[in-house]
Amino acid sequence: MSCLIGLRNCDYMVGIVGYGVHIPRYRIKVEEIARIWGDDGGGIKDSLGIIEKSVPGMDEDAATFAVEASRNAVHYSGVEPKRINAIFVGSESHPYAVKPTATIVAEAIGATPHLTAVDMQFACKAGTTAIQCCMGMCSSEMIEYGLGIGTDISQGRPGDALEYSAGAGAAAFIIGRKNVIAEIEGTCSYTTDTPDFWRRPGMDFPSHGGRFTGEPAYFKHTVNASKELMEKLGLKPSDFDYAVFHQPNGKFPLQVAKILQIDVGKVKQGLMTPLIGNTYSAASLIGLASVLDVAKPGSRILLTSFGSGAGSDSFSIVVTDKILEKKGYNRTVIQFVGDKEYLDYGLYVKQKRKLKTL
Repeated sequence: MSCLIGLRNCDYMVGIVGYGVHIPRYRIKVEEIARIWGDDGGGIKDSLGIIEKSVPGMDEDAATFAVEASRNAVHYSGVEPKRINAIFVGSESHPYAVKPTATIVAEAIGATPHLTAVDMQFACKAGTTAIQCCMGMCSSEMIEYGLGIGTDISQGRPGDALEYSAGAGAAAFIIGRKNVIAEIEGTCSYTTDTPDFWRRPGMDFPSHGGRFTGEPAYFKHTVNASKELMEKLGLKPSDFDYAVFHQPNGKFPLQVAKILQIDVGKVKQGLMTPLIGNTYSAASLIGLASVLDVAKPGSRILLTSFGSGAGSDSFSIVVTDKILEKKGYNRTVIQFVGDKEYLDYGLYVKQKRKLKTL
């Protein structure tokens, strides 16, 4: 199943007005995890394409990540928070089962109480779906500005393959019609019932279908959504200057680029998973932020997320001249990545709260 929302025929452009990220400073190397479980750290690094991953602090969760990223987005945009009329927070690690993260973010940034606020969940693509919701409300003029957020503290059972890749971080994007730094030309989604990854209520850690998560899950949806977007907008792979794909590891995005006949060099600026792990709902959005940190006016970006269960959202984004006015407003993604402190496995377990008391 698929759909397209095209905005190019509107009298105004809808797009990104501001963005911000938050990545915790703590890291653990894959070799340290492998040391505990008797695995070959070098082999795991090669097979996953991951060197190390981000780890939350003791006082951090998906809500605090969302707040920090949103504050950075507000600062970058210069938008008065009370003009933000919708907040959508995508995550699969909301701190409360019943209590929205979106209201916490709204209060923390000083947004108006006259707003739509809701938490969303679709594995690793809930953040891009949040952006689609903001786009729809802005284009219909229901709201002036919307805030779409992807935030996660990814879970991985101790000793499971996911433990080597499950990172932590957040990205927030303010969507509007004025002072747009990057126009969203269109977005397309591809969705099927493919149960490659799941977590039952009350369970601390997810389960996954192993090799099934690659094909027919990740590759089928990511490739089809990207192809359909290009077809509907009349674009070719060569029309894009950058490409950002969901990155459950450091190798899948490069494989997708090859399938789509996109130069793998166009993927590398947004490929953050090798350095911070898979941040789930934030993964593709942090990658997009990293591209926007360096993109020039006229650059066209292909962004395609993936969420298990399964689905992909694909976007064509064109950078405008307005981005030149905003260079240096916030810390870049690379600056966040470079600010780090390493943990041993004991401290990692403590900060991830993997130890359970009876």
